[in-house]
Amino acid sequence: MEPIIKIRGLTKIYQSKQRVGLFRSRTKEVVALQDVDLDIFPGESFGLLGPNGAGKTTLIKCLTTLLLPTRGTAWLNGHQLERAENAIRASIGCMLMGERGLYWKLTGRENLDFFGALYQIPPDARQAQADQIIARLNLDEIIDRAVETYSSGQKMKLAFAKALLNAAPILILDEPTNTLDLTSARELRAVVRELNRQGRTVVYTTHVMSEAEELCDRVAIVDRGQVIALGTLAELKASLNREGVTKVEGVIPEAAFRAARALDGVMRAALSSKDGMQELVVVSPNPRALLPQLIRALMDNGATLEQIAPTEVTLEDVFIAKTGRTLAEDTREK
Repeated sequence: MEPIIKIRGLTKIYQSKQRVGLFRSRTKEVVALQDVDLDIFPGESFGLLGPNGAGKTTLIKCLTTLLLPTRGTAWLNGHQLERAENAIRASIGCMLMGERGLYWKLTGRENLDFFGALYQIPPDARQAQADQIIARLNLDEIIDRAVETYSSGQKMKLAFAKALLNAAPILILDEPTNTLDLTSARELRAVVRELNRQGRTVVYTTHVMSEAEELCDRVAIVDRGQVIALGTLAELKASLNREGVTKVEGVIPEAAFRAARALDGVMRAALSSKDGMQELVVVSPNPRALLPQLIRALMDNGATLEQIAPTEVTLEDVFIAKTGRTLAEDTREK
């Protein structure tokens, strides 16, 4: 089967100025994407999973013609980047992270009508399509208010509605549940699943592991501008079959983390915080044999342990095994 999205050697390098004195600066290169190769097939729900700053949004902006790649190219729905930009834009519905793609002085309905006109949808069909989307996303109560009165979550829902207007074969969603409450996020994911079942190709970027596991047939794990793992959920989890994952919850000082990471048999370890507690994830070839040493190393260095147990492998465990960091870590250039 021919890919509906084919990416070859896609690279994006930014030039930034870095001050080195009061009146002097030097040019610094920031590699946002590096030689990305991907094939995404018709009807697939494909996830781009990685922490903030991994390069996911840069990749999406290149695919949607908002950024020119430094080198490499891609084809979407048979059209090549830089040669058929209008045809590519007609082939995609796109929702980028953030709220800047809307006109705040217009109402939600006026925004949908305006963008429908840009897609050259006839007025009658445009209104019918907008009405259907408004009902589907439960936007009736806010659709005739100016967008500047919307909450951040309401703006995100309207941006999602805009992405559905042209009924394009490719739907590209960049962190679409960002700022949404739990109920709205659940509703949005349900719509995405249904559209995918109807045959739409979905490209879904997220740093939330559970979303990728719920929605995606295949996942590319992206880190520092590179694809470090690619496959179905089962394939990625099976890649850790020869290793085991142990999770420890409690109060874990930095000294205890360093001691645990230095143990023989520890392949990767990552520490994250949540609600005043820490979670330590340890990847090792023999978790059961390592457990006594791990407990001793943590407690001898001031840790207070609340829970410790082997656990089922998740996509985040795959990311930790590849990088030694969690998905919560922000890898953007400061």
